[in-house]
Amino acid sequence: MRTAARTGLLAAATALLGAVAAAPPGAQAWTAAPAAGRPYAYLEGPAGSVLQDTLSLTNPGARPLTVRLSGQGAPVSFAATTVTVPARTRADVPFAVTVTADTPPGEHRGAVRATAAGRELRVDLRLRVSGPRLAALTVEDVHVDTATGSLRYTLVNRGTTVLAPRLAVRADGVLGTVLDRPDRPLPLTLRPGERATRTEPWPDPPALDSVTVRLTATALGAAPATARAEASFAPLPAPAGAAGLLLAAAVGGYAVRRRGRSRTRTQAASAGATP
Repeated sequence: MRTAARTGLLAAATALLGAVAAAPPGAQAWTAAPAAGRPYAYLEGPAGSVLQDTLSLTNPGARPLTVRLSGQGAPVSFAATTVTVPARTRADVPFAVTVTADTPPGEHRGAVRATAAGRELRVDLRLRVSGPRLAALTVEDVHVDTATGSLRYTLVNRGTTVLAPRLAVRADGVLGTVLDRPDRPLPLTLRPGERATRTEPWPDPPALDSVTVRLTATALGAAPATARAEASFAPLPAPAGAAGLLLAAAVGGYAVRRRGRSRTRTQAASAGATP
């Protein structure tokens, strides 16, 4: 029994040594994290400021480790973009985020990327820009395609918050309302300063009418924004026919007036010739 036990322990020890030998080298166990053991880097300040923090790089391996640093989604600058961390050492690398003057207030996301030994680590960067929050939405450049009936328009986020727009469409013709769509959410969000050009289908526009189309865009916290466009729908032969009728009416009226003036002159001449 003792022999069997020794054999089993020897086999287990051999397997353990094999697992250690197969494990990745110590260089692959390096870490990158915000200083002080935080789960992510958090920075807060007003637009136009430079905010600073520190990234900790830990090399538990037996050889020096060269790490390359870069930013993503935010203007990040480092004290050094390439850092060599000695074996079994931690290096603290200061970095800064420049908040430009036109950065809107609110929450912004980014990341710090560290690359070494064929591996990349990302450290979340959360930035809060202080300042007043303003929701403002406009609808612009409304155009009606009379050939297809489609409506083209542009939504613009002119505030400092992310917006989820809604849209209502109404068209009134000579004899009344020809299109009435209540507001509904659109499948998009607009970041501050962002604009989006969209097309609204109108599969059954009137065949003959003059209409005023109104688009009303809304978003949570923003005042409703309305824009309109005028359009005339008519069959292709209609303009020529209408022009011909107008011309005929004008010529007819002119001819009637000329006949009337001629008759008046003739009557006046006859009256002057009578003794």
